[in-house]
Amino acid sequence: MHDLVIRGGTVVDGTGAARFLADVAVDGGVITAVGQISAAGREEIDATGKVVAPGFVDIHTHYDGQATWDSEMAPSSWHGVTTVVMGNCGVGFAPARKEKHEWLIGLMEGVEDIPGTALAEGMKWDWESFPDYLDALERLPRTVDIGTHVPHGALRAYVMGERGADNEEPTAADICEMGRLVEEGVRAGALGISTSRTVLHKSIDGELVPGTTATEPELLALGRAMARAGHGVFELTSDLLPEWDEFGWMHRLSAETGQLIVFTMLQSPIKQMHWTDQMSAMRSANDNGANIVAAIGLRGIGVIMNWRGTVHPFMRKPSWQAIKDLGWDAQKAKLADPAFKAQLLAEENLPPPSPDMAPFFMLVTAAWAMQFPLTDDFSYEPTREESVFGFASAAAKDSAEFAYDQLMSDDGNGMIYLPILNYMDGNLEFTKELLEAEDTLASLSDGGAHCGTICDAAAPTFLLSYWARDRKAGTIPLELAVKRQCHDTAALYALNDRGLLKPGYLADINVIDFDTLKLQKPWLAFDLPAGGKRLLQKATGYVATIKSGVVTFRDGQMTGALPGTVIRGPQSVLMAEAAE
Repeated sequence: MHDLVIRGGTVVDGTGAARFLADVAVDGGVITAVGQISAAGREEIDATGKVVAPGFVDIHTHYDGQATWDSEMAPSSWHGVTTVVMGNCGVGFAPARKEKHEWLIGLMEGVEDIPGTALAEGMKWDWESFPDYLDALERLPRTVDIGTHVPHGALRAYVMGERGADNEEPTAADICEMGRLVEEGVRAGALGISTSRTVLHKSIDGELVPGTTATEPELLALGRAMARAGHGVFELTSDLLPEWDEFGWMHRLSAETGQLIVFTMLQSPIKQMHWTDQMSAMRSANDNGANIVAAIGLRGIGVIMNWRGTVHPFMRKPSWQAIKDLGWDAQKAKLADPAFKAQLLAEENLPPPSPDMAPFFMLVTAAWAMQFPLTDDFSYEPTREESVFGFASAAAKDSAEFAYDQLMSDDGNGMIYLPILNYMDGNLEFTKELLEAEDTLASLSDGGAHCGTICDAAAPTFLLSYWARDRKAGTIPLELAVKRQCHDTAALYALNDRGLLKPGYLADINVIDFDTLKLQKPWLAFDLPAGGKRLLQKATGYVATIKSGVVTFRDGQMTGALPGTVIRGPQSVLMAEAAE
């Protein structure tokens, strides 16, 4: 008798090999057999006509605060994710001195658009050191396993105080102490370290993330400290400025220590390196002894705009500024008034809050050909004809008025999608090439972050439903799509006990009705602590999600089971005996 048997499903096992019909048996939280299984299960799931795949491993999230109070770990857990890695982009909450709590919240709020009020109310701060933080995370059971990086921003602020927060040059003693804390954190179980090197990442007060301008001696010292601990990934996002020689120091660090370095590879109007040049530089370094991997997004990265979100096209209009602090009912009444609408549309935009924000606000307030009404069955690879400009032109209407009316649809909950990164060509063809490459990783979901602007935590569902099935311009095999977000992402962090459906591996499993798998339209919820807002997106088609042999979600609904825990360092296959 097995604990669980999943019967008659189409197994896509995560290796990239062709799918096959089989049963899957689970005992003690581990897969014990894949094949024809005659023994019964205490619990059985009929997977006839369904896809059976490993649980998804999402390596780029920002649940650092949410994971301290939330067991459900939505929205990632709604999309077949059974393992998340957080603490990316150099931001997080440990190590943390008491006097820096509020500052760290402001840093996270500014960089990742997570409501500071929610973080302030939700977090207990029952830690100071990074090992303490891991212990605190371990006290709360959850639906998924979580692992995390040591964040450079918090580290610098802890060691250097205001000098670190202000991106001043560290002393030799500062660097030595940061290295000591990195080694301590990684030995305690951190999966690596992370840093941010982009001017886009700023605190709520407009300050760059500590470490943004760090020089090579500091970066190499942190990497060497991680190497002394014996494992870990160095994760970074960067503008790849030529004067910073990013691929130079990454090459030198990786070649010296053997460490794996992951950088965010984006098609960007801001980065001075074309995406093909980024890939060429990475491959050249790897040909000469480095081990660098490109983390890629799966669709255009930008903002989802609506009246109650973080941004929308009319946010710099004087009339909006006059009502922005009113309650929603009062705002909606004003917005529905034809006279108010005419007045607002006739106004010029106010200047942006700071000069460096001008390009962003130009896109938000005027780039109508790059903005797309987000409706049911939206494809996320829309054409110019499907833009606000395209629809307005076809209707002989002003683009601004069309956008206003779109936001007023659905009782004032209408949305507009503005892809800024990874959509410069007006399509995702370059992404297909990257998905098929061996030196890239499906990433950048930003689960738990950008609460009022982005909902890319649905990336695993998008990869399966769009890239492996629906894309008219060319798909990738389902087997590859599963491998990319199961085996490949797990192996990056040496989580070698998951990501495959084979005996001895953790029973992290998804049962999916692939034919009906579909993203639902996003909506704005106000369910974070202190009524904080976040964009959420669900999916249909997940029959069951299983974490360590326990069903955590059934038909998209949480069961109440909380088998997830904290991952501490590399993991090995459990090598349980296969049982018939």
